[in-house]
Amino acid sequence: MVIRAIFCAGAVLFGFMIAANAEPGHGIAMRGQPALPADFQHLPYANPNAPKGGTLTYGVYGAFDDLNPFDIKSIRTGARGLFDPVFGQLVFESLLKRTRDEPFTEYGLLAEKVEMADDRSWIEFHLNPKAKFSDGEKVEVSDVIFTFNLLKEKGRPPYSSRMKTVEKLEQTGTNSFKLTFNDKASRETPMLFGLMPVLPEHATDAEKFGNSTLEPPIGSGPYFVAEVKPGDTITYTRNPNYWGNNLAVQRGFFNFDTIKVDYYRSAQSQFEAFKKGLFDIYPENSPGKWRTAYDFPAVSDGRIVKEEFENKTPSGMLGFVFNTRKPIFQNREVRRALAMLFDFEWANENLFFGAYSRTSSFWQNSILSSLGIPASSAEQKLLAPYPDSVLDDVMNGTYIAPVSNGTGIDRKLLRAALGILRKNGFKLDSGKLVNESGRQLAFELLIAGDAGISGQDVERLALAYKRSASKLGINIEIRSVDDAQYQARKGTFEYDMTIVNYSSSFSPGAEQLFRWGSRSQSLEGSFNFAGTAEPAIDAMIDALLAARTEEEFVAAVRAYDRVLISGHYVVPLYHLGTQNIARWSRLKRPEEIPLYGPRFSTWWTKD
Repeated sequence: MVIRAIFCAGAVLFGFMIAANAEPGHGIAMRGQPALPADFQHLPYANPNAPKGGTLTYGVYGAFDDLNPFDIKSIRTGARGLFDPVFGQLVFESLLKRTRDEPFTEYGLLAEKVEMADDRSWIEFHLNPKAKFSDGEKVEVSDVIFTFNLLKEKGRPPYSSRMKTVEKLEQTGTNSFKLTFNDKASRETPMLFGLMPVLPEHATDAEKFGNSTLEPPIGSGPYFVAEVKPGDTITYTRNPNYWGNNLAVQRGFFNFDTIKVDYYRSAQSQFEAFKKGLFDIYPENSPGKWRTAYDFPAVSDGRIVKEEFENKTPSGMLGFVFNTRKPIFQNREVRRALAMLFDFEWANENLFFGAYSRTSSFWQNSILSSLGIPASSAEQKLLAPYPDSVLDDVMNGTYIAPVSNGTGIDRKLLRAALGILRKNGFKLDSGKLVNESGRQLAFELLIAGDAGISGQDVERLALAYKRSASKLGINIEIRSVDDAQYQARKGTFEYDMTIVNYSSSFSPGAEQLFRWGSRSQSLEGSFNFAGTAEPAIDAMIDALLAARTEEEFVAAVRAYDRVLISGHYVVPLYHLGTQNIARWSRLKRPEEIPLYGPRFSTWWTKD
């Protein structure tokens, strides 16, 4: 395995030198300039000589009921693959393509050239005159304007909100258009418009756009929808006349003639299907299963290959999330005490063979993390207007998530948590922890009984947490529901506590508004699962979006990290140092692995 080592801490990683584009260029970067020259032949992690042909089958949990990936109804149950961050943009394409080998850089796709003001007050895209939809119609500027206006009116977040940052959208030439931004825009805004999809005006019914549909859509991507079995399977076939076959950003990608996505109703049936060869790739999220469940013949004789890829990105945050919309969780100190009751050391040793590391920061294992570092003067200046937003141990860099003695009954931690709860109006009464009105402290923990991070491992973690809390007379009811109910309830914030995996990158930006910003607190379908609406959070997001230098950006993200940690919105769980993937050996992949991990859209079959 070869991992491209072009990123390191500091200016090399973030590339904060700012330079104006004197003329349209081949790409843009969030900070600095794209790493690849204008005449690059392919992305470094793609094999331009990869053979074409064969079938790739994915297996996923759940079901689907919509082939429109951009309407609000599809946010949880849209079909995978249409416009997919993991499987690739098979049907719909964006103006620019994000490379996974740089923190945040985009190169030309539907737009072959792009020009941006030094102050990022405007951006101009120049469409590739060769770009066509799968029905042969040319991609026109009118399609772009139609798409942007349609998504503003009827699209799902975040597409629906981006046009609010636009002062003017104008066509500037036969194949070019320009966006001029208002004061609601940030330095990241132009980058986000580069990732906007383009829909065909002639083949899109604007009146019915918000309705779920199973009618195969028309896009400009390398595949079209060939067959749909509602809820069960969607099959994509390569478009032999795909306009972008010779683009540098697409060379070595999309090597299969057919791509299938099969849906399974349970994680167990999904895994058994993989063992039988019914689908080809299985990302394994459970270290316990990774160690013990792969002793079947296909692994022993080499037909299935197990690979571990080192994580080069920040850890992110997997945790049980408090819904602060609920009165019970609106007190930070109560959340802090409840978080202390999760015994990570016991769970890690007894459930996961000691494979995990405890997560304490939202950007752990990176330069962006505040962990173990006292707040700099720049951070202190950002946080000064919000003196109560960061706890002392978080500010001085001594905070870590609670550490138990690993017995499952750490009386020292239990006493500390009880002390905090007593100071906040609770007391023990006949073995129950009750408030001043005599009502027991109790809440529901919502999980999906058999899916992904909410599968068997999380159910065992939930039971361990319930057991620890019960020692203080706290009642946690674990509610395990099917995936459809789980997604629906998360989308409308109908839970007390649930599990969320907050991914992290080297370039956090506008997505934070929809995870933690006050404007998303009441926005159904957003990812503000904690229900936060805090001035300090909003201010830190604004600061990281406005940063122009490396020092400003790192200071803003670290200050933001401190505010999130201090809020105790999450019971931190764990992270792995590797990404574990099992695949059938007929699949091959490029030797070089990008910064953000292996990309399935660059793989091929040897058959």
